[in-house]
Amino acid sequence: MTQALQTIIDHIRYGASRFNADHLCFGHSFDNALDEATQLVLHALHLPHDLSPVYGSARLTAAEQQAVLGLFERRIRERKPACYLTGEVWFAGLSFGCDERALIPRSPIAELIEAGFEPWRAGRPLARVLDLCTGGGCIAIACAHYLPEAQVDGVDISAAALALAAENAERLQVTDQLNWRQSDLFSALAGARYDLIVSNPPYVTQAEVAALPAEYRFEPENGLIAGADGLDLVLRILRDAAEHLNPDGWLICEVGEAEHALVRLLPQVPFIWVEFKVGQMGIFVLERDALLAWQHEFALLARHREAA
Repeated sequence: MTQALQTIIDHIRYGASRFNADHLCFGHSFDNALDEATQLVLHALHLPHDLSPVYGSARLTAAEQQAVLGLFERRIRERKPACYLTGEVWFAGLSFGCDERALIPRSPIAELIEAGFEPWRAGRPLARVLDLCTGGGCIAIACAHYLPEAQVDGVDISAAALALAAENAERLQVTDQLNWRQSDLFSALAGARYDLIVSNPPYVTQAEVAALPAEYRFEPENGLIAGADGLDLVLRILRDAAEHLNPDGWLICEVGEAEHALVRLLPQVPFIWVEFKVGQMGIFVLERDALLAWQHEFALLARHREAA
């Protein structure tokens, strides 16, 4: 059957059809079968991700076809996300190494980084930035790339994730701007102060993780799960962030679908929910003054979670 496949376009179309027929899940970097088939074909052929369409009619050798079809079969049989098969993912226009030591980066925070955090930054200096729960380092490294004046700390509880982050910093040649620290949120950051804290912490409930498609079982669970409503870590961040911000500092935090639970729990807090090109994506902004004003409420809720 595959002998009829000749060109790059033939193989991309065939892969997309197979993926759809086998009901694969597309939630890691790409959201559809056609884009994911393109990713795998170009990777197998050692071609750039932005290859001109003019090459779509180029024919594959027998060895190249074998490599492409082998990747397709692994994707279907193992249900492993394509980025884990290729070892590469793009975030904020940058190429990162990607493996099972950390979640596959897919945060809309990339859009904010590429815009220099405007209009929320409002021209303020960003000399020191913290990426809390950095995982494989994508947010921290993208911040260093787009904010060449900034020193960036990347913090995570996982030593394995931090090792991947350090490899990515070398890959993108921004090691001089970065400092990696192993810490349970702010626990190892006594005395550290920042102009901006950015965080994409775990915010998925245990029930939601249990219902996720097979592709998600390859990602480390400690990068996903955060209690019955997804807010266990977010409440601790809200409680402690002000102590690690400079007077004009501010917090950006992603909570995804846990946005609804957060608003129900703290309806009086003036969260600013960021609108992206595709709409609201569960990311809020809070200035240090607001964090201080509601710190007592945050502390009560976080203490209750920690005692449970």
